[in-house]
This record gives sequence, structure tokens and C-alpha cells, in this order.
Amino acid sequence: MTSRGQVWRDRLIAWSPVLLLGALAALTYWLNAQIQVAGPTFDGSDRHDADVFVDNFKALSLDSDGRIRQALVAKRARHFPDDDTIALDVPEVAFTDPGKPRLDVTADHARVTGDREHAYFEGHVKAVREATKDAAGKTDGPITFVSEYLHVIPKEDRVVTDRAVTITDPRGTINSTGLEFDNKAKTLKLKSRVSGQLQPQSKSP
Repeated sequence: MTSRGQVWRDRLIAWSPVLLLGALAALTYWLNAQIQVAGPTFDGSDRHDADVFVDNFKALSLDSDGRIRQALVAKRARHFPDDDTIALDVPEVAFTDPGKPRLDVTADHARVTGDREHAYFEGHVKAVREATKDAAGKTDGPITFVSEYLHVIPKEDRVVTDRAVTITDPRGTINSTGLEFDNKAKTLKLKSRVSGQLQPQSKSP
């Protein structure tokens, strides 16, 4: 008999967290194009001091038809010349690519490394993917993913956390301590303390 934990793992794979990973991974590269810093090296630049501050930072990415694909707002963006990192306070990211469900990501803070290969989201990290409908009219979602910390590794197509995570949709909720999602291998690992409750969806009349 299939265990409840195995059922939850199958359900989670069906929820396609690849959408979250792809969106967060794209953000690390997109930020590099939005904040460009150039200029001479000043005395003391080897310290971890910000050389650029942008309050009420806003950036949009448009497709060839002028439609918004990604939108980012943050209370403050800071660039650090010693390691070329970018720090964001209260970032809010919206991914509205045509043909894909909208995804909104918020956190208290975010940090992107200088090589743009790692992004760290901390504090009340929340991703919400809007509900979708298949060809038969069946609704899937909305899906909410919540944690205090997410480490996104775009080059490896992985998202990792060692903190508590919660995933919910209309069918139920699952909790785990630690998660690793590998987009290339299409595998999802829930580390420990996995628990949850699944309710059958009501059938349409």
C-alpha cells in the first residue's frame, strides 16, 4: 500500500515547482542587466560598502510586442563593488510571461552574487502561482510556496533550502524541513519532518 508520504511526493511533483525555480533563476540574470555599475576604483572599495543606492527601485522587462514579462520593485537596491553583489530590500517580483501562469515572489531581502550564479532570498519568502485550467476546464491551484530561506542555483537548475517549507493548494497542505528541487533531473526531495493533510476536491456539478 502506498504510504501517505509517497502520495504527497507524487502530488508535489504534479504541482510543478519548476515554475518557481525557473522564475527565480531568471531573476538572477535579469538583475545583471538592470543594474550596471561602472567607474574608477576609489580608496576603500575593498571594504564591503555599497557604492550605489537606488531607493524605490523599479524595473520592467518587455517582450517584442511591448508586453510586460517581468516586473521588479524593491524598497532599496544596493551594489557592493568588492564582490559585485546586489542586495534588495523588500523585493516584489511578478512574472507575467505570455502563455504561462502568473507568478509573484516576495521576500524581506534578496542577495544576488557577483557571478549571478546564486540568489539568496530571506525572510518571509512567498511565491504564489495563479490558478490554471486545462483543456477540459479542470482548475489547478493557486499554489503557494512559503519558507524563510531559498537558495537558487540557476546554472544547476536547482533550488535548495534547509529551513521549514510549506506548499499549499486547494487540495491541501504539506510541510517539510528542507527541500531540494532539481529541474534537470525532475526530482523533488523533502528532507525531514514531512507532514500534511490532503482533502479530495469537490466535483463540479
